[in-house]
Amino acid sequence: MSKIAKIDASSISPRELNSKIKELANKEEKILIENPNSMHYMVAGFNGDSEITLDGSVGYFAGTMIDKAHLNIKGNAGWFVGDNMTGGEIIVHGSAGDGAGQGIYDGTLVVKKSAGARTGEIMKGGTIVIGGNSGFMTGIFMMGGKMIILGDIGDDVAESIIRGVIYVKGDIGSLGKNAKKVDIDNEDIDELKEILNKYDFDLDDSDYDNFKKIVPESKRPFYGH
Repeated sequence: MSKIAKIDASSISPRELNSKIKELANKEEKILIENPNSMHYMVAGFNGDSEITLDGSVGYFAGTMIDKAHLNIKGNAGWFVGDNMTGGEIIVHGSAGDGAGQGIYDGTLVVKKSAGARTGEIMKGGTIVIGGNSGFMTGIFMMGGKMIILGDIGDDVAESIIRGVIYVKGDIGSLGKNAKKVDIDNEDIDELKEILNKYDFDLDDSDYDNFKKIVPESKRPFYGH
């Protein structure tokens, strides 16, 4: 069994914390950060494949620009968790603020509860799963990737979407420009089941029939048809 290295974040700065994480990652595969106390910029720019657990809530830009790492956030996350991540995995066991998964290129962000506004803004790839509700303008300027919302979603969903897909199990406030709803098929349902089962979302087979699928109406919305 791998040894777990521990860092007490209660009396150090974000820069000191991130330096310690990089130093320990050369020796240990698992790192536990105690007393995160909603610190901003935690595990920023980390590109190792370590498993990092943050034992509490975190502030803004947690896991920004990570690659390969696996982050477990045991509390809530502030704005822009997983911002511009290029790979790896982030699991938030509570809720997240605005801009969760902003600009991600690849990897998976899972928020077990709800998220704020503009989830997945300008995302280019990867997967975002929100276990509860997501706020207004979710998927604005979306350029690729996949988003799954198990609760309700706010107004102006997928505003000016270019590529990508959003699955919504709950109610949709309103669609943004260039967004349209289409029927899901068996291939969509199989993919949803695979992702949601992996992250321990327990849905009945009948629940999958309630998903709505949102895609771009046009691939060139700003240049005419």
